[in-house]
Amino acid sequence: MKRIVNFSSFNVFSIEKEIWDIEYHNHNFYELIVIASGKGTHHLNGVTFTYQKGDVFLLRPSDAHEFSIKSKTKFIYIKFTENYIWESLHTDKKNELNKVIRLMMEDSSFVYESAIRNKADREHMLQLASILLYEFSNKSLYNKETASDLFSAMITILIRNTMNSGGMERVSKEISPAEKILYYISVNAMDADKMKLENLAKEFMLSRNYISIYIKKQTGFSIQQHVMHQKIKAAEKLLKQSNYHINEIADRLGFNDASHFNKIFRSYKNMTPSAFRKKN
Repeated sequence: MKRIVNFSSFNVFSIEKEIWDIEYHNHNFYELIVIASGKGTHHLNGVTFTYQKGDVFLLRPSDAHEFSIKSKTKFIYIKFTENYIWESLHTDKKNELNKVIRLMMEDSSFVYESAIRNKADREHMLQLASILLYEFSNKSLYNKETASDLFSAMITILIRNTMNSGGMERVSKEISPAEKILYYISVNAMDADKMKLENLAKEFMLSRNYISIYIKKQTGFSIQQHVMHQKIKAAEKLLKQSNYHINEIADRLGFNDASHFNKIFRSYKNMTPSAFRKKN
């Protein structure tokens, strides 16, 4: 898989494409993508869903993705590092909002589909992104300060939508080590090498025995059960939103074969993948 590297702490640009020609990839930065026009599908961490004008996607460095374009699409990209987001936010942000920002940037539940659901906020985000693009591209007086303020406003709108979609229930606590491990699993569940217990333990500087016991104690489920849960969630998306054959889905998700996939899926969903697809 290709990895795109950006050496700037903050970058804004737009591209317009009729055919997507960038291979499946991840980054070394955070990325806010605003769909200014067009429609198609977004392939993110093995899951496929549609996009349209006004959609906003917040991607973390570990997220791997690509687009399939149905009608000519204009993308506005805002690439930033974690340090930049903290530097750009106004110092009067309340502590609770800082927790929501952390939640957005680390929690897997905010990865899939558009981060903005409110109709008015979708329009505001598109307008702000367009102005930010202009300010960043035209080196006028105070353009850096203006760009920083615009970016802060966009993040604030993201925060508002996150809080309205359930994030408020979790801002009373910081992201725990267990949540960070579970997010890493949710992003990398299809990577067999990263999901090896010794490699997962090394990623979080823990012993393989301790990380297993810790996750089991914190969640009630083993690491392997969490990995399989993510695969089943991805399988549900692929069965509902793609035309892949059952054996293709089994291969994409790392099952031994279609028979193994059928057996595991039935144990979780009480029906075969084919029956699930037909039902949905």
